[in-house]
Amino acid sequence: MKAFDIAFKDLTRSFRSAFAVVFMFGVPLLVTGMFYFMFGNIASDGEFMLPKTKVVIANLDEGGPKFQVNPKNIPGGKKADTMGDLIVNILQSEDMADLIEVTLMPDAETARSSVNNQINQVAIIIPSDFSHQFADVDGKAVIEFYQDPTLTLGPAIMRSILNRFMDGMAGVKIAVNVFLDEADSSEVMLTGQVVQQYLKVSLSENENVEEELLDVRAPSGGKKDEAAETQNILLNIIGPIMGGMMVFYAYFTGTSTAQSILREEEERTLPRLFTTPTSQTTILAGKFLSVFMTVGVQVFVLLVSAHFLFKIQWGDYLSVILMSAGIIFSASSFGIFVNSFLKNTKQGGVLFGGVLTVTGMIGMIKIFAMNSPIAAKMGDTISLLVPQGWAIRGLMQAMNSEPINEILITMLASLLWSAVFFAVGVWRFNKRYT
Repeated sequence: MKAFDIAFKDLTRSFRSAFAVVFMFGVPLLVTGMFYFMFGNIASDGEFMLPKTKVVIANLDEGGPKFQVNPKNIPGGKKADTMGDLIVNILQSEDMADLIEVTLMPDAETARSSVNNQINQVAIIIPSDFSHQFADVDGKAVIEFYQDPTLTLGPAIMRSILNRFMDGMAGVKIAVNVFLDEADSSEVMLTGQVVQQYLKVSLSENENVEEELLDVRAPSGGKKDEAAETQNILLNIIGPIMGGMMVFYAYFTGTSTAQSILREEEERTLPRLFTTPTSQTTILAGKFLSVFMTVGVQVFVLLVSAHFLFKIQWGDYLSVILMSAGIIFSASSFGIFVNSFLKNTKQGGVLFGGVLTVTGMIGMIKIFAMNSPIAAKMGDTISLLVPQGWAIRGLMQAMNSEPINEILITMLASLLWSAVFFAVGVWRFNKRYT
C-alpha cells in the first residue's frame, strides 16, 4: 500500500496547483468552447446555422432522345427539357436556398476558374451528353464535381446532396431495365410512361426536397431524438475537436506529472526518500502510479464535462472505456518514457515546446483533415506514426459507433505503444537510481 500512498500524495499535490488545473481542464474546454460558438452562429433556440455554400453550375446538357421531365415533378413547377435542367432547378429551389447559393456559368472553364479564384466553393459541370447517357439503359451519366481543396464542410454537404439525388434518379434506370426485361417488344414505346410514373413518386416531387437530399443522423449509435438531430452537424465538428484537445493535453499532463521525479531529484527530496525503509522499487512504483492516476482523472473529468457542456456523445459505455484506457495508458507511459531521457527539468522546455507539440499535431491530422477525402486518407496513415494518432483513432471510432472489435484492435495497438514506453522508461529510471 506504500506505493498507493505515494501516488495519492503526488496526485493531491498536482491538483493543488492552479496552473496545473487550468492547463488540464480549463484550456481544453475553453478552446472547444471557442470553436463551439465560432462555428456557428448559435441561435437562441439552439440550432446550428450553416453558412451557405457558394455553388457555380455549368449546365452543358443538350438533352436526350427519350426522356422528358414533367414540370409537376419539379419544385415550383419549373420547366426542365433536360436532366441537367432538372438538377439546376432542384438546386435553385426555395427548399435549398438556406443551404446553397447557386450561380450559373456558360462553360466549364469559367466555372472552374471561379472556384480557383475562391469566388465560389464548388463547381458542378454537367456534360453535354448527360441526358443522352441517362436515357441510354447501357449508358453512364457522370457529373464533374470541382471543389476548393482548402474547404471541407461546404463541399461535403454539396457532395452529399448530389449523391442522394443521383442515387434517387438511378432508380429510373433500374425501373426501365426491369420494364424492358419483362415487357413485350410491342410495349417498348411505353418506356416514357414508366419514367413519368417513377418521377411522380421520386424525391424531385417531395414537398421538402432538403429533407430528402440530406441524411441527418445522430453522432453516435444511441437512440435518436429531436435535440440530437438539431445539433448533429455542430457536434460532428465540436466532438472531434474536443477529443483532439483531450488527447493533446493528456500527453502534456502525463509528461508534466512524470517530470516531478526529476524535480524532486533536483530538490534532493527523492534521494532522502530513498534512505527510508521503503524500497526504491516501491517509491518509483508510487511515482509512476501517480502519473496514471492524474491522467485518468483528467480524461474522466473532460469526458463528463464535454458531454454536459457541449452535448457531445462519445459512444456506448464499452467503447468509451476502451478508448479512455488507450488514452490514459499511452499518455502516461509516454510521459515516463521521455522524462527518463532528460538529465534535469531545464530540458523540459525543449520537450514541451518541441516533441509534445510536434507529435500532438501529427496525431491530430485526422481531425484537421475532416471531410477532405484526400487529406484524410493521407492523415490516417501519417497520424499512426505517433502514439497520439492511435489514441485519436480510437476516440473517433467510438464516436462513430464502429464495431467493438475495430476499437479493440486500436486499443491493443495503443497498449503496445504503452508497454514499450513504460518498459524502457522504468528500466532507465531504475538504472539511473541504482
